[in-house]
Amino acid sequence: MEEIYVNERYVKPANKPSTKKPTGPRSYKRSFYLVVILSLGLLAGLLTLAFYLSNQLSSMTEERDLLKADLTEMTKELEKLQSLFNQKKTCPAGWSKFCCSCYLLSESSDSWHSARKHCTDQGADLVVIDSPEEQNFVTSFTEKWTWIGLNDIEQEGTWKWVDGTPLTLQYWASGQPDDLWLSEDCAHIRYQGGSWNDERCENSLQWVCEKLL
Repeated sequence: MEEIYVNERYVKPANKPSTKKPTGPRSYKRSFYLVVILSLGLLAGLLTLAFYLSNQLSSMTEERDLLKADLTEMTKELEKLQSLFNQKKTCPAGWSKFCCSCYLLSESSDSWHSARKHCTDQGADLVVIDSPEEQNFVTSFTEKWTWIGLNDIEQEGTWKWVDGTPLTLQYWASGQPDDLWLSEDCAHIRYQGGSWNDERCENSLQWVCEKLL
């Protein structure tokens, strides 16, 4: 048999779809628009959030102001009621009234501890001076050395009132307290100028009792 030879021709394969992403100006524009859209969306979200928070803050501020106004009004009403209540209260015979307390200057003299007992037996205690007005009031009717409810008996140099409050407002005379005899643990009002001095608790002085209305 006669052999038949077939010349094989090179056949160029068909073009396949490209898997590469498009590049060039068109691709750049598309990416740019996407970034712009995302940015605008984020900005819109931030603006919405800021507007919401601003409204919330404004609402909270208004509520706070209303609460403060209500509290101020309630405080004024309470002060009025207290004033009316105190006006109706009177001090026992022989006692002087000042602000919300009654005061009694003793006619006799005794030690600090005995003076305090005289006061507590009457439902009172030695006077606690906690304002300039009270200091002026008490010194207006004391003409001799007079015990007040101040001492450093528990710890030398740490002065406390009989109600347990520490000493803040003070009217010590110049150079006082000096604990001159190493045992001056009780305070009294001097008759000159109303300044304070420390003295031995055993000494015999007048005293001032105070009781709340």
